[in-house]
Amino acid sequence: MAKATSAYAASGVDIDHKMAALRAVKKLVRSTKVPGLLGEIGSFGGLFAAPGKDQVLVASTDGVGTKLKVAGIAGRHDTVGQDIVNHCVNDILVHGARPLFFLDYFGTARFEGPVFQAVVQGLCKACRANGCALIGGETAEMPGLYPTGEYDLVGTIVGAVERKKIITGKDIRPGDVIIGLSSSGLHTNGFSLARKIVFEQEKLKPDDILPGTGKRVGEVLLAVHRSYLRPVSTLMKSVKIQGMAHITGGGFYDNVPRILPKSVDAVFDRSAWPVPPLFRFLQERGHVARDEMYRVFNMGIGLVIIVRPEELDKTQKVLHRSGEHLLKIGRIEKGRGITRLIN
Repeated sequence: MAKATSAYAASGVDIDHKMAALRAVKKLVRSTKVPGLLGEIGSFGGLFAAPGKDQVLVASTDGVGTKLKVAGIAGRHDTVGQDIVNHCVNDILVHGARPLFFLDYFGTARFEGPVFQAVVQGLCKACRANGCALIGGETAEMPGLYPTGEYDLVGTIVGAVERKKIITGKDIRPGDVIIGLSSSGLHTNGFSLARKIVFEQEKLKPDDILPGTGKRVGEVLLAVHRSYLRPVSTLMKSVKIQGMAHITGGGFYDNVPRILPKSVDAVFDRSAWPVPPLFRFLQERGHVARDEMYRVFNMGIGLVIIVRPEELDKTQKVLHRSGEHLLKIGRIEKGRGITRLIN
């Protein structure tokens, strides 16, 4: 057995090193335990007690994408785990679901314990903050498939919502109001374009100050993808939300139509919110067309909420008490199920 392990290590995969790192993070993962969790990581599958019979499970899978390259350039890996958990939380939140448990996939060319542990620390921090358990996952070492020194991070989340409280957007109608909640930065989208502008074209380094922001490039680009679970959960207790859209890849043009009936359009007023300096920098230095900016990036709005006009005042009050800076950024009009941006 020792000889086989040695040969495998010589090919680029060190099983002993990987297993030692997995054992080292077990205690950290246990800190995410929540009611319903059965067992702990290390089994072939994660076990979780299903909610009541009137509950519907909601699941989503996504990846951090090329933001991981920024983490590598900056030499900081404690934020990307938070990114993927929060991203997935928001994806099921728009249906009204609360998270139950999370699984991750970490694939790399050569396993590096400190990097892996930093990633898991981020995963666990976000799981605790969102009240979900990190139930397991997969750690794969595959030299030749991934570039040396790089890794991939993907997550899957499962949550639940009462059947009668599922948010689908089917009842959105003309006259409804569109509210926007601010993003914390790029979140986890648009990094292929952002990296090209920042690092290749402008030749900036992680410790340089990003023009217009007063902050270092690494700090701005690695800002953690926000979770909207807490403010939205509070809002759902007192306001009937007609629809929500997480502004991720595809921006406003591709994400909002996913919740619209075919008889209405979502009309956004670009003058209704200030575009953060980071996005202005990318547009100006990258010579990116305005419409493309709103298709690639979130432009400072990470979550869109649609409510009846008579619920607007209550919505504003509830979110204000939650510490949210919300903006009325558009309206619903008769149409054909698309996003339109004006001004």
